Amino acid sequence: MADRQLPMTNYQSPMTTVPIRKMLALAEGRFSPLRSKTANGAIIYLPDQVVAVIDSTKAGMTAQEILGYGGSIPVVANINDGMKYGPTDLLIGIAPTGGRLPQEWRDWIITAMNNKLNILSGLHTILSDDEEFVHQAKVNGVSITDWRKIPGEFEVVSKGNYRTRKVKTILTVGMDCNIGKMTTMLQVYNDVVKRGLKSDFIGTGQTGIMISGKGVAVDAIISDYIAGSIERCIDASAAEGHEYIFVEGQGALSHQGYSGVTLGLLHGTMPDAMIMCVQPSRTHDDYKLPLPDLKRMIRLHEEVIELFRPTKVIGIGVSSVGLTDQQSRDESRRLEDLTGLPAVDTMRFGPEKLTEALLSYLK
Repeated sequence: MADRQLPMTNYQSPMTTVPIRKMLALAEGRFSPLRSKTANGAIIYLPDQVVAVIDSTKAGMTAQEILGYGGSIPVVANINDGMKYGPTDLLIGIAPTGGRLPQEWRDWIITAMNNKLNILSGLHTILSDDEEFVHQAKVNGVSITDWRKIPGEFEVVSKGNYRTRKVKTILTVGMDCNIGKMTTMLQVYNDVVKRGLKSDFIGTGQTGIMISGKGVAVDAIISDYIAGSIERCIDASAAEGHEYIFVEGQGALSHQGYSGVTLGLLHGTMPDAMIMCVQPSRTHDDYKLPLPDLKRMIRLHEEVIELFRPTKVIGIGVSSVGLTDQQSRDESRRLEDLTGLPAVDTMRFGPEKLTEALLSYLK
């Protein structure tokens, strides 16, 4: 955990209006730095919209005490305890293995709707297709948002439009899953926007879509359409006049379970540049397999795209889970010596080092 508070950022896409909500984030039994990704993303990038977190195992604590950031956002035992903070929405802030709705959550969701809360979900279980939930939402006058419910227009095969587009595309890739690809990309994107460059961020998972208000959940798309769906998002952003388009990475080429979405994103984005994300304290993936050699992984990602066009990994995004600030700096220097690329934890120390490397390479 960090030995100081991480910087808080109110995220706002320059081209997309994200609804102002007061969210009660459901993270029952899993509120932690690594196991509640959606809740954590909301706390980092939409802190004014998170009023409380539900986790009965940590009730009475604060987000700051558990995550190392989030300030005084309280943790409560249940929905009823959270209602005193004036929420408008229940955010499903964690994803069980496989992303399916656990049976015991049904009563929680109905309780939330009976308390006039809208439901925000990134589960693979589509709540708005459930007759009981639809009925309860109608009775209570609330809405259900399913970020993994894919509109038909995203079921499209890639056309290879990278060959004619003028925009610059950037993708985060990683040594493993859940290793900081979204946060690293958002930090660099926000820095580029501050520099006055016409830029856009495309979310590819429920958390990124929640934060940015746009994108598509690629792990809910038929595999044939992953590349085409991202290509479609990029084309739409380019048509809005953006010059730099930042695509949130997913999965890992070296991960047996989730490599498919990574390859689809690579082929759909056809990135001009990539940022590799690592976590120095992690040595094995969740199959208990050792993580591969970093320099080999950099070459692998570059070679996948160089079959089609030139590209480079231009920097290393460091996730410092389990490290102090000084340990994070030491690990970043070690990675720089190993790869010859700039390395930094953008959440602790800012993204400027990666931004400068990116813009220098793209120019």
